[in-house]
Amino acid sequence: MVSANLVEIFSSFQGEGPHVGASTLFVRFGACDLRCRWCDSPHTWKPAVRCRIEDPKLGEREIDNPVSLAEITAAAAALGVARHRFVSLTGGEPLLQPDAVRATAVALRALGPRILLETHGLAADALACAIDAIDVVSMDWKLASEVARADAERDAPPEQFHAQHARFLRVAREAGEVYVKVVVAPSTRDDELAELARHVAAVDPAIPVVIQPVTPRGAVKQSPAPAQLLAWQRQLEATLRDVRVIPQTHAQLGVR
Repeated sequence: MVSANLVEIFSSFQGEGPHVGASTLFVRFGACDLRCRWCDSPHTWKPAVRCRIEDPKLGEREIDNPVSLAEITAAAAALGVARHRFVSLTGGEPLLQPDAVRATAVALRALGPRILLETHGLAADALACAIDAIDVVSMDWKLASEVARADAERDAPPEQFHAQHARFLRVAREAGEVYVKVVVAPSTRDDELAELARHVAAVDPAIPVVIQPVTPRGAVKQSPAPAQLLAWQRQLEATLRDVRVIPQTHAQLGVR
């Protein structure tokens, strides 16, 4: 019987990326193997002991992990999953649990919505196991100036993820839709974005790339200036055909 370590299941709208504003049911998986300085969900870094479930009758309830596929499906059905445009499988990093991702995607897709996978874009082999059940891959492109492995040594040189991301992107293209999202901060470097553009263009220059200005939190105190965002957009548009600047709207509106 398939089960998953989950943090929460709830209904909201998509807060970032090309489908911003679309009604979305979120299934948030526990545990992540990266550490991003600006992470908006550090409570998902470790496997969760209990899963919070939004309940239309009780407001919310909690159940112990792991959560069975039957419990996931029942919770989604109670929240009216069929009326949502998307189910977002998010985290944490969902692809640390590829069997659970695939089973959840198959079960909830059968109820009507499209399945959108939000991922750090590094686990290519895990994605290959689930890609046939995914409609949209929302792939982060991590920059070494802001992101490190959870198990990285404190004094280790920054790890560059570009080649691994490019391999992941080739697998992600097997879904019906894929886009790349890169979070940028004042410390983001032009050369990092140049490498992103080069690797994405080598796969397909028509893949949409979303520049997402960081929402200040934790160690990151401010977003990049508007002039800098425009300059980065022009830089990427020299190589790529579809580059958009889209901030996190859910953070601005104070919703999950």
